[in-house]
Amino acid sequence: MIREFQSDDINKVADIWLDTNIKAHNFIPAEYWKSNFKSVKEALLLAEVYVYEYDTEIQGFIGLNDEYVEGIFVSDEMQSHGIGKILLNYAKDKRNKLHLNVYQKNTRAISFYKREGFEIQHSGLDEATGEKDYVMTWQRNRNSSLQG
Repeated sequence: MIREFQSDDINKVADIWLDTNIKAHNFIPAEYWKSNFKSVKEALLLAEVYVYEYDTEIQGFIGLNDEYVEGIFVSDEMQSHGIGKILLNYAKDKRNKLHLNVYQKNTRAISFYKREGFEIQHSGLDEATGEKDYVMTWQRNRNSSLQG
């Protein structure tokens, strides 16, 4: 089930954020993520976040900032079970266009986003980490939105 984030979800959501970032980005020192943990927790409380809950346990979440996907995070034990796709489809239902940044070394995430209809627009550099990234975008097929 997907629902809106509530403030008492913060510890579980923040833990998933930290754990997922450390594991998915082994090319960035874990200390970088740990040093940002407190500020991310504060930002999550103000963000548009939707959580995926299964059996009363939060298994993943997506953060949106207008059309920008701040991130999709799924707990380690539940990855590759379709939760990321479910969360992304939920966001696609709410928006006509989405864009995001993804590290070029995170090939698993790039493959996922390509499968879900995102295209690489250009490459850039994340100044905070010094890592190259891509900007990827998805746009709703105009024909599908005209059908009623």
